[in-house]
Amino acid sequence: MFVLVILLSYFAILYTYSFFHSSKNSNETFFRGDRNSRWYLVAFGMIGASLSGITFVSVPGMVMWSDMTYLQTCLGYILGYFIDAFVLLPIFYRHNLTTIYSFLKIRLGETSYKTGALFFLISKLIGAAARFYVVCLILDRFVFQEFNIPFFVTVPFLMTLIWLYTRNGGIRTLVHTDVIQTFFMLLSLGVILYGVLEVLDFSLADAYREVVSSGHSRIFEFSDIKSPQNFFKQFISGAFIVVVMTGLDQDMMQKNLTCKTLHEAKKAMCTYA
Repeated sequence: MFVLVILLSYFAILYTYSFFHSSKNSNETFFRGDRNSRWYLVAFGMIGASLSGITFVSVPGMVMWSDMTYLQTCLGYILGYFIDAFVLLPIFYRHNLTTIYSFLKIRLGETSYKTGALFFLISKLIGAAARFYVVCLILDRFVFQEFNIPFFVTVPFLMTLIWLYTRNGGIRTLVHTDVIQTFFMLLSLGVILYGVLEVLDFSLADAYREVVSSGHSRIFEFSDIKSPQNFFKQFISGAFIVVVMTGLDQDMMQKNLTCKTLHEAKKAMCTYA
């Protein structure tokens, strides 16, 4: 019951905020927030926008077979974000774009523009569906089964909650609700870590010593060039991942395009990195 109350309270906060800050004016307000977003809010909110329930479930599981070598990819992310900030953002701001795919129209024509936008919509729908499915499974297993609520009811119920707080909101509302989501995501991470320490009866010092002494704490792999966990493979792929999944993703880049100036958009992207 406690988890259900937390869930409903969380959605109530998002809905209340979106209701009182919904954009009902011009297309400029709805799609670009009048270029008036605070860069530090964009940077903080992008943390929650780029992560999901899958991150919480799958990445810790990866440590069981690949240790902490995934951090090499995360180091590559930083390089990718700087490429986004100093290569892609100047192009998007110079052409005063509302959608980044309209740059394809400028350079390659209408067909390329529509094709790029179509692939974005298809990939975003598939990716969002997969992430949403995992969240539904977890909530069904640990929350709704207790109340004998079937899975085919859980899914439309959660979809309705999401629709309620997104239907009126323009990009400015999304920037601010992303901040709320990021805060609660990081808060939940802290609660998880605290819970783990409680179960193991560890202090922070005990946990640190346990991690350092574990073979799973290995981060860097330089010795085997053929290994999938080789540093250079992980680092370079991390940079490419970010360029594709952030720099060329309308959902992520649109929030940066709501900053007042190119300089502030760069600050947002680099701070997020």
